[in-house]
This record gives sequence, C-alpha cells and structure tokens, in this order.
Amino acid sequence: MKNSELFDLTGKTAIVTGGGRGLGEMMAQSFAEAGANVVVCSRKLDACEEVSKKLKEMGVGSLAFQCDVTNPDDIKHVVDETLKEFGQIDILVNNSGATWGAPFLETPLDKWQKVMDVNANGTFLFSQAVVGHMKERKQGKIINIASVAGLKGSEEGAMDTVAYNASKGAVISFTRDLGVKLAKYNIQVNGIAPGWFPTKMSKGLLDKFGEEFKERNPSKRFGTDEDLKGLSLFLATKASDYVVGQTVVVDGGQTSS
Repeated sequence: MKNSELFDLTGKTAIVTGGGRGLGEMMAQSFAEAGANVVVCSRKLDACEEVSKKLKEMGVGSLAFQCDVTNPDDIKHVVDETLKEFGQIDILVNNSGATWGAPFLETPLDKWQKVMDVNANGTFLFSQAVVGHMKERKQGKIINIASVAGLKGSEEGAMDTVAYNASKGAVISFTRDLGVKLAKYNIQVNGIAPGWFPTKMSKGLLDKFGEEFKERNPSKRFGTDEDLKGLSLFLATKASDYVVGQTVVVDGGQTSS
C-alpha cells in the first residue's frame, strides 16, 4: 500500500471533542486536509461553528454542536446526528479538557470532581457512546488526549494542578486498557501526551513560567500546529493499525531529560 493510501481519510468521519479551539482545532484541520468529514463539539457552540465553517471551505462535510462531555444526553445527540448525516463514525478524538490551579491543600473537592468529570469521565462516556457502532463495523480509531502531566509529578509551586495531573494519568491508563480490550474488533485506541503547547488552557502558566519551561526543554521551544497534526493523522489512519494502547509523548524532549 502506498503512503498516500495509508494516510488517506477520504470518506471517513471523525468527531473531535473540544474542537472549537487549540489542539482540537489543529487535529480537526489535519483530518479534513486528509479528506475526512469532521464533527466538532464543545461547550462553546460559536467557536465550533467557526471551525466547522473553515472545514467546509476545505471541501469536506462538517457539523458543529454544543456538547458537555459529562452529559450523556449531549453526547448521544452528537453521535446520533453524526450518524444521521454521515452514516458512520470512524474516528473519535477525546480532547475536551478542564483544569484547576491551586496548592494541594487548597484544592476544593468540587473542583477536583469537575476536572475528573470532564477529563476522565468524559473520555469514558464518549468512548462508550461510539464503541458499539465501531464494533458492528469492525473498525475504528479512538485517540485520547492526555498530557505529560499524567506521566510524572510536578514540583510544588510549578504546576499546582493535582486534579488535572491525576485525571490525565487516568486517561493514559484507560487508553492502555481499552486498547487491549478492543484490539480484536479492529478498533485501535491510542493517546497523545502533549507537552507545552500555547493554548488558552496553558496561557496562565506560560505567562508566569513560560521562559523557564522553554529554557529547560531540550528543543528550546513550545509545540506548534505542525508538531501535533502529523501524529494525530497517523493515529487516525491505517498507518497505525498495529499500534494498540499506546500514549505517544510530543514534548520536545521534556520528559526524556
């Protein structure tokens, strides 16, 4: 099979949660460039509609929905409407995320629960909503967006986001286990653990510690659109059919040094 076929998504349909900005928008664009129809959803409908409009201008089908990934009814609506419009779901990217910054002893239970609910429970719920369809078709790709924060501890004062870090560790473990469980159905579940990418979620920390983080990174820079688009495309296409339960780190060497 030629490389052009391995990385072709023509006729495929992808759902990208948190697709109205940041990393989600990057991945949605990557899939559309490869020929896929792309559905984007998040809590902010206006942002998703703007992204969806850009995707349609690229010559692919696209839908935009408001969706709270902690709400099973919202998820069902997105899945049902996607199937109604495109007839299939080939790719799911669980990218919606939340965070809360505070020292450990000052982290309220409700904020812990909110972060875990979006990052861990949302990933579980949306995956559960599409896997039945994927099993019937005996094919599918699920890409869970984790973080390098889920792979290691952070010094106190540098990244006081214990709920976020714990939730991303849960996503990594979930990815590994679900990948093993679904491999026999020709469904590949994998993850991406980004390092520092300038996004709205990371802005607060990067404004405060950005230069220090950059200096400590072996690549001496932050991630860009191109640094994520290629990997997400790989995990969404036939090129990754024998990759199962893995979480690939994209951090410029941050966790290698």
